[in-house]
Amino acid sequence: MASATEQPQQEIHAENKNIPSDDPSRSKLDGGFTMPETNTFGQTFRDYNAESERRKSVEEFYRNQHINQTFDYVKKMREQYGKLNRTEMSIWECCELLNEFVDESDPDLDEPQIEHLLQTAEAIRKDHPNEDWLHLTGLIHDLGKVLLHPSFGALPQWAVVGDTFPVGCAFDDSNVHYKYFKDNPDYNNSMYNTKNGVYSPGCGLNNVVMSWGHDDYMYLVAKENMTTLPSAALFIIRYHSFYPLHRSGAYTHLMNEEDVENMKWLHIFNKYDLYSKSKVRIDVEKVKPYYLSLIKKYFPAKLKW
Repeated sequence: MASATEQPQQEIHAENKNIPSDDPSRSKLDGGFTMPETNTFGQTFRDYNAESERRKSVEEFYRNQHINQTFDYVKKMREQYGKLNRTEMSIWECCELLNEFVDESDPDLDEPQIEHLLQTAEAIRKDHPNEDWLHLTGLIHDLGKVLLHPSFGALPQWAVVGDTFPVGCAFDDSNVHYKYFKDNPDYNNSMYNTKNGVYSPGCGLNNVVMSWGHDDYMYLVAKENMTTLPSAALFIIRYHSFYPLHRSGAYTHLMNEEDVENMKWLHIFNKYDLYSKSKVRIDVEKVKPYYLSLIKKYFPAKLKW
């Protein structure tokens, strides 16, 4: 059995010369991890217009998501799943459940989710060896995708994955495939279609209702199971798919000072979440002891889901 201090495995040696060294998405990250020039399909990351075998299905996904994610729908789902009465299981058991699913919203990857979790965690571990909480955050950030599993209601993909955004206020045009929001009932609702909507400037993202999906669900699971992860970890888990904010700078008028501080960590994390997606395989059994030790440090043995 490999020791719990086994060195991280992510080995990618490709550098995109077209990205300036001071760009936040530059290819060579702050250490040993360097991003691949292209995604799984040989194209630029997060290019939703590139011709590929997944382009049509990804766009159809966002059409369904944008039409159905209303303020009332999200409130209903948070109330239903916030009870955490589906099952009890460990973090690692949840990781293994994700082997059955591929994220239909992702134009960059078609591997089972556990591959992405370990690629992200190992890439972070290479560059930030002393931030073990961030390694674990990389491993667990997508575990909310168990909502796709039959025992969790087998929710449709549009209710689980994809970019997230606030509901209860106007949809920003930086959202992917923004045009489909025009068929969302909230689009013409005067309560929800202004810049602030039901919120006030500077209210803090913790008071903003986000579109329902794996991010918000895993945040609820971690918080209610009394994890000892720092607040920055919970912020990353909850908002890592909030690309309109951390990539386009939208919705910043709703942030407070704590959000601004936590955003620094989210920007660090997002590099690895996005650019570690590759065909490089991780030896699960080799790294498993290390991650089990982190799970034991920050979580109870069994969690309510």
